[in-house]
Amino acid sequence: MNTLYVRYCTTAVLLTSLSLGSQAQTVDLKFEAMLNSGFKAQGIAGLDRLKQDPIQALCSDPDVRNTPAAQKVLIEEQTKAMAAIKPPADGKYLGSWKAGEAVAQSGRGATWSDTTKAPNGGGCYNCHQISKQEISYGNIGPSLNGYGKARGTSEAILTYTWNRINNSKAYNACSNMPRMAHFNLLTEQQIKDVMALLLDPESPVNK
Repeated sequence: MNTLYVRYCTTAVLLTSLSLGSQAQTVDLKFEAMLNSGFKAQGIAGLDRLKQDPIQALCSDPDVRNTPAAQKVLIEEQTKAMAAIKPPADGKYLGSWKAGEAVAQSGRGATWSDTTKAPNGGGCYNCHQISKQEISYGNIGPSLNGYGKARGTSEAILTYTWNRINNSKAYNACSNMPRMAHFNLLTEQQIKDVMALLLDPESPVNK
């Protein structure tokens, strides 16, 4: 193959890559400007919500996310997330499944019109099938119907489920599931109630 032709092709590829990289950076800057101009701080909803933390930024960039270096960082972030999860203060994992159903049904909370004292909902049905009685649910996440019936309530299952609800990124750094405890979206009691909804034998989820 002609050496001059090879050099030409190599140069063309490099220039194209640089051009695409420059275009991507310009698009990112325009997108950031659009976000900043399109939102305003109001009530408890501040502009800090528009800023990604390191793990969100890493998981949002597929080109970087799949590199060996990024995978190492993601594993480190999972380890940090796991270490930060606190078990229930009284050692009891299960609350009221009826209260848990209310938490799972509610998508309210953390908006500009809410107060810091107003309880948030979990919005669990947005992504999961849970109780058969509810026919409106999302499917981004797996079905949780029959969760406790299939798994039981061993210490390992209790701990795993507790950790998943608290901070799912402890198991999968790029999980789409909200970090309920990390961002103080749900209280410890609310998480106990959702635990009961999933694991209590008397819960309709396990009937």
